[in-house]
Amino acid sequence: MALRLLCKDPESPNNGSPTLYYDDSSGTYLFQSWKVLDTARLAGIVVPEHETVIEFPERLLALFPQPGSRREGERCRCGGASAESGRSGPGEP
Repeated sequence: MALRLLCKDPESPNNGSPTLYYDDSSGTYLFQSWKVLDTARLAGIVVPEHETVIEFPERLLALFPQPGSRREGERCRCGGASAESGRSGPGEP
């Protein structure tokens, strides 16, 4: 698996998440963010056992890179982390 860091929340207090990655091997995105545990908020959503629901601040939508717009070695628009940075730990909402 070849994960590429695409975007981190520049306003994260510990710069850990939300974070968006792209997997070159599978052609899929991985999103690290805050897990939703509030049963009242989840009541109207059917979530299979093998899935979860995450949330992220609206401000991040504008920072998501468009598919095919990134080149290897470019710096992220949101936070300036290198595309080759490693995965970081979970963040706090």
